[in-house]
Amino acid sequence: MNRLSRRSLLGSAPAAALPSRLFAQPAAQRPHLQQGVQAGDVGSDGITIWSRTDRPARMIVDYSTTERFADPTRMTGPIATAANDFTSRLRLTGLPSGRNVFYRVSYADLADEAATSEPVAGRFRTPPTSDAEVSFVWSADTVGQGWGINPDIGGMTIYESMRRLAPDFFVHCGDTIYADNPLRPEKKLPDGRIWKNLVTDAKAKVAETLAEFRGNYLYNFLDANLRRFNAEVPMIALWDDHEVVDNWYWEKRLDADPRYQEKDVRVLAGRAQRAFREYMPFAEEPEGRFRLFRKFSFGPLLDVFRLDMRSYRTPNGGNRESAVTAFLGAEQVDWLKQALHSSRAIWKIVASDMPIGLVVYDDWRAKSGFEAIANAEDGPPLGRELEIAGLLSFIKQERIRNVHWITADVHYPATHRYDPARAAFSDFTPFYEFVSGPLCAGGFGPSSLDRTFGPEGVFQKPPPAGRFDLSPLENSCHFGHVRIDGRNGAMTVTHRDAAGAVIHALQLNAT
Repeated sequence: MNRLSRRSLLGSAPAAALPSRLFAQPAAQRPHLQQGVQAGDVGSDGITIWSRTDRPARMIVDYSTTERFADPTRMTGPIATAANDFTSRLRLTGLPSGRNVFYRVSYADLADEAATSEPVAGRFRTPPTSDAEVSFVWSADTVGQGWGINPDIGGMTIYESMRRLAPDFFVHCGDTIYADNPLRPEKKLPDGRIWKNLVTDAKAKVAETLAEFRGNYLYNFLDANLRRFNAEVPMIALWDDHEVVDNWYWEKRLDADPRYQEKDVRVLAGRAQRAFREYMPFAEEPEGRFRLFRKFSFGPLLDVFRLDMRSYRTPNGGNRESAVTAFLGAEQVDWLKQALHSSRAIWKIVASDMPIGLVVYDDWRAKSGFEAIANAEDGPPLGRELEIAGLLSFIKQERIRNVHWITADVHYPATHRYDPARAAFSDFTPFYEFVSGPLCAGGFGPSSLDRTFGPEGVFQKPPPAGRFDLSPLENSCHFGHVRIDGRNGAMTVTHRDAAGAVIHALQLNAT
């Protein structure tokens, strides 16, 4: 990529002359950025800027530390082509720490360089190098169980509630789309009310083709709340199951599901992974490898460790083997141990798409097989639990302090405290797991807690007894907010409803 100042690009032309040169062509002849902009994978090593155009075009990013773009820096990025569905991204590095950065993305048409799109603006805050306050939000589950963008209520307003808190970043803990949950124009609530959805062709059936997976991401961008949030809050994105199909693993087949012509989940997962990588603002791995697990540093107060609980798991099943059953996989576990050990941040937050102690069945109707880590045995670790036991023992033995988890998946908010005094396996230091979600999906739960690691339910807000698939109109949607005080280092975690109201708060002091 070429880093150019505006002066070197435009010679001695004043900034005021810029619009007439860039926008000489009629609007219809210039590229358009219908999905807006988003930033992601933010940390002390840089940030990724993402956007999408409507035709082959060259990405251009201007950024400045002033909102009026005094003395901006220009970066020319990659060419957006049909091969990547006209998406593109550019990594910005060498940014000043602890500053607000304003950026604008535009695209130059390849056939006519004078045909340049109108720029779309965004902003973010770079991580500090001092003990300055850091805050973030997290949740999961966007457009699930048939609850989509409802224009009658203003769309997915939970994104606006999160934006108003002005967090430094957002952790999306998975189910960024629901490729296996088609939408219908209307969905009836138990009390007779009607939920109305915007519906597109791609969301009218389960996703099987690459175009259909891409169409699921494009659908979410129709929401103005989401686009506005994306332009101001960088995202750290995880994937879970519904980016492909419910409870997927590589070996799974869909022979009994008449909705699918393609029965091999490995084929579907390959297409889904490609669309996920195209539409999320990831920092690219060397040689194009898809390696989701990564550390993000936010100064001396916070490091975030993103996990991948999909790519390395063995098939879902009984999960009661006496030997380790891969869930994170050896490479990822080794990486996490070393990344935690080398971290010098006061708080270390592990971001996962699935909880540790909640029992999540592969077939929830029959309560058979296991989708997550817990196996409902309440005894010594077995199967997938053995990976977690080894990790927790390592944290204790190496005296790594202030490690806690954020997660989602179960469609209700909760706080769990894991205590060795209550556990069948006790070789670990107490820690908390904070669960949130969904963003725009059905409410479920509660799930039972497996006692292997001694979890205690500090807080939970599942749907009322006997209710299933609680709608967004019935307060099913939630997110979590974490604020670390720059003065004393205390970390306050709040669970919030879709309007942003606090429904539970917990303050932790660093040890």
